[in-house]
Amino acid sequence: MFKIIKTDLSSPFLPGSMEFDETDNELLTQYCVTERWTGDLSNGLFTLGEKATLAHGMTERTCGLLNLIRCYEPLDRTRVLELFEQAAASSSSFCFSTTIHLDGTPRQPVFCVGESTGLEEKYAGTIIGVFIFPRFQIDLAGRRFKRQ
Repeated sequence: MFKIIKTDLSSPFLPGSMEFDETDNELLTQYCVTERWTGDLSNGLFTLGEKATLAHGMTERTCGLLNLIRCYEPLDRTRVLELFEQAAASSSSFCFSTTIHLDGTPRQPVFCVGESTGLEEKYAGTIIGVFIFPRFQIDLAGRRFKRQ
């Protein structure tokens, strides 16, 4: 899944339509690990949280977009790159799902939801979002799911 839409901040969600209570948070943490990330469009660097850095097989929390995308399923890399390029060109909300594909390890599904803002000035702006990692991995050999 790869989706992007131009952001219209003048039309937020309807009040009360997106309530999130403690029970929802407990269910989310039961099934997923979530972590925020940021991208600075003035220098092209992305900053991941500690869990996202480990899940992507990286050692440094700050990385370039191509370093991040290289961790994803080869067939999805071009689409993810195009999505980030579009988000960098105009304020947008976006989402995608893929799997993290590192040699010799089970594949980790990942969902990403984010938005870009502050693009009025050339080579400026920010992309922020959240990674959502389901608490299972896909075992390549037997095509089984491994619960974490």
